[in-house]
Amino acid sequence: MDIIFYHPTFDTGFWLDKLHQALPQARVREWKPGDNDHADYALVWHPPVEMLSGRKTLKAVFALGAGVDSILSQLQKHPDMLPPGVPLYRLEDTGMALQMQEYAVSQVLHWFRRFDDYQVQKQQGVWNPLDDYTREEFTIGILGAGVLGGKVAESLVAWDFPVRCWSRSRKNYPNVESFAGQHELDAFLSGTRVLINLLPNTPETVGIINRQLLDKLADNACVINLARGVHLLEEDLLAALDSGKLKAAMLDVFSREPLPASSPLWTHPRVTITPHVAAVTRPVEAIAYISHTISSLDRGEIPAGQVDLKRGY
Repeated sequence: MDIIFYHPTFDTGFWLDKLHQALPQARVREWKPGDNDHADYALVWHPPVEMLSGRKTLKAVFALGAGVDSILSQLQKHPDMLPPGVPLYRLEDTGMALQMQEYAVSQVLHWFRRFDDYQVQKQQGVWNPLDDYTREEFTIGILGAGVLGGKVAESLVAWDFPVRCWSRSRKNYPNVESFAGQHELDAFLSGTRVLINLLPNTPETVGIINRQLLDKLADNACVINLARGVHLLEEDLLAALDSGKLKAAMLDVFSREPLPASSPLWTHPRVTITPHVAAVTRPVEAIAYISHTISSLDRGEIPAGQVDLKRGY
């Protein structure tokens, strides 16, 4: 079994060593330009087209992250990059769900307990206990109800918040109200106090968080974007904040990364920024998932995590 590996920023030596330990029967190597030798599996992140193009012996390609939009965008430009019939897998969880839960819960509680308002009062030298919010008025709406969205919903239900989700198909998560399809989007948005975005990046979801959508949220709503920057129209977000429709925004992803120094998001008093760190690939968990999936494929099984190339997730 031959495995080729490419990631522009990961510690390649560490990954190769751990992959050798997990799959001792495999020959694992770092892919470099000009390497056209035999490969059964490819582990990639933002791979060059030449790495995958023409490899008819590939049994599967693994994207080293939860998102696969970089590969899909290349496929649109170079349809022959991935040989027909070769399945594409993404890392469904591998420690990312827990990180997303930590991020979402910590920020929701920050707003719910009004710590943002107390910080403003602190800067003004004001001592003034504020009225508490009630959970009944603090409905959490999650855009995108896949593996990560479901786990985030589960963690917020544990804090007794009203939680709802919206996705392409209806879900059946315990104590989570499910909305599905474009015709139920308005009902999902109505009354939502905190909107958390965990949508996949597809042509249908680009720019979905715009002025029209934000206007349908509850007044003084808050937004957390944990998915992709292209989902959010930053100008519309700033306008909603400045008008008072939105109370705050927590952003981890942006249409341009790193976020340019000239972006007004940096200086807006009600925008909090993190540098795309909400959930990062954990090597130990990722390698365990990849080795298990490869073993399943070699046994002729069809494991979870395969990407529907038409849907984009």
